[in-house]
Amino acid sequence: MILQTKNLTYTYNPNAPFEKTAISDISIGVEKGEFVGIIGHTGSGKSTLVQMCNGLIKPTSGKIFINGEDIWEKPKEIRKYHFMVGLVFQYPEHQLFMNTVYNDIAFGPKNKGMTETQIHDAVMRSAEFVELKPTLLDKSPFELSGGEKRRAAIAGVLAMEPEVLILDEPTAGLDPYGRDTILSSIKNFQKRSGTTVLLVSHSMEDIAKLASKVLVLDHGKEHLYDTTQNVFAQSDKLESSGLAVPQITKIFMALKQKGYNVNTNIFSVQDGVNELLKLRKGGDPHA
Repeated sequence: MILQTKNLTYTYNPNAPFEKTAISDISIGVEKGEFVGIIGHTGSGKSTLVQMCNGLIKPTSGKIFINGEDIWEKPKEIRKYHFMVGLVFQYPEHQLFMNTVYNDIAFGPKNKGMTETQIHDAVMRSAEFVELKPTLLDKSPFELSGGEKRRAAIAGVLAMEPEVLILDEPTAGLDPYGRDTILSSIKNFQKRSGTTVLLVSHSMEDIAKLASKVLVLDHGKEHLYDTTQNVFAQSDKLESSGLAVPQITKIFMALKQKGYNVNTNIFSVQDGVNELLKLRKGGDPHA
């Protein structure tokens, strides 16, 4: 197990009038190479949880393990876990600051202590993963479009070659094309590298399309944690926490209730098209 939490709890402003427990008693495990989606309503604790997973925030109580190591056992060594668990914040382009895109992507690898050759290879590889053209690397990051800036910022985290990649709403504020480009780059990176990925998103459709497992948070607590198929099959539990299954899934659930012989584990439009084509070929009298 590459990432594990045990009874993880975090309280903001403890023993003060505005005390608030953001994360409460969460115990989960993530296997190497998994793609885990994290969903929940606003204020459910998603961002607090992922910031604890790479050591930016120290838990009030409970433990976090990376490759079986308690990351807070030796607080002076916490920095190494920042590199092992790469975290992409919302609007990461706000963190771009170097004179060229190349130097921005190279900043993390340099701090990690890579050699010049390793840094160059990491920069070029991560730029390719996020579909940044080589001609953009010598430009100022502030000359790029919004989507290109976002991809450059993500490439800077990929270049550090983390064992776990965490992305907190990486497509926030992007148009549909920009969002699809970012998500396809992340999925492509995960498939080719085998890196463990945790994706925080408000989009049930995106999570359904990408994740193999889903963690649902509700008021800082673990509400559901299972395979994507099993989580989305529990529409009542999702709705009780202010969420809903993807629209395409609702359509097939309704078809099933009306007597159509369809699979209800449909999470994308393309899956829906394929299922309807199978239905017609099968000669279902309802089709």
